[in-house]
Amino acid sequence: MKKKKIYEKIYLLLIMAFFYLPIVYVIFFSFNASRSLTNFTGFSLRWYQKMFKTRSMMESIYYSTVIAVIATAVSTVVGTIVAIGLSKSSKLIRTIVTQVNNLPMLNPDIVTAIGLMLLFSTMNVPTGFGTLLLAHIIFCIPYVILSIMPKLRQLDDNIAEAALDLGCTPFQALYKVIIPQIREGIISGALVAFTMSFDDFVISYFTTGPGINNISTYVYSTTKRINPSVNALSTIIVAAITIILIISNLVPMIRQKRSAHEENY
Repeated sequence: MKKKKIYEKIYLLLIMAFFYLPIVYVIFFSFNASRSLTNFTGFSLRWYQKMFKTRSMMESIYYSTVIAVIATAVSTVVGTIVAIGLSKSSKLIRTIVTQVNNLPMLNPDIVTAIGLMLLFSTMNVPTGFGTLLLAHIIFCIPYVILSIMPKLRQLDDNIAEAALDLGCTPFQALYKVIIPQIREGIISGALVAFTMSFDDFVISYFTTGPGINNISTYVYSTTKRINPSVNALSTIIVAAITIILIISNLVPMIRQKRSAHEENY
């Protein structure tokens, strides 16, 4: 048993190293004074300065952020409405729509990307910011629906009916009764949508137009030459994600402690 536990710990350490050592490597060499990615010659912030001075890189950050925020907002609203509508539909309609909703997630990204590219070209829609944003909204909606549906299954239908009996309009019952009870599913769906949009490469590559690059397509365009500024960009993204994760975990803990403290008094 002891040997088994030791092997399990070694296996876990190897998995952790496989995932995190490349990130540590990128962060370490983002502070390198030279262009070398193998020889650390000294500490410097030149690549961070160069990153902020490189217009194309800053534009890619801007497009990634704007597209991710808009796609998240639209897909969350649409996905929430569709999910609530499905929960009130017949079993046949719910089954059909759920299967159709699962197709984009089961399909390889390359299939979805080529399908969207052919759709835009067939309709003679010029590729650019609009097609990229529309593509992100389309593939984010299924993830939002999938995140909200389990919460709706746990929802008691009698609560909404009771709200209607007490004088609420259908819209008031929606945002005062139903939405607060599925808030966690909506938030998780929005976070998944933002992550998928901000991180996407394949669909972005096939649906974007000239001069419109998000971070993933920009990094791909620089892979044929050494560009340490990409390490600086990656380090900032990792730092931002880490801060968000810390805050998202600390806020519920602080709220729980406050509520427990108030209950004691």
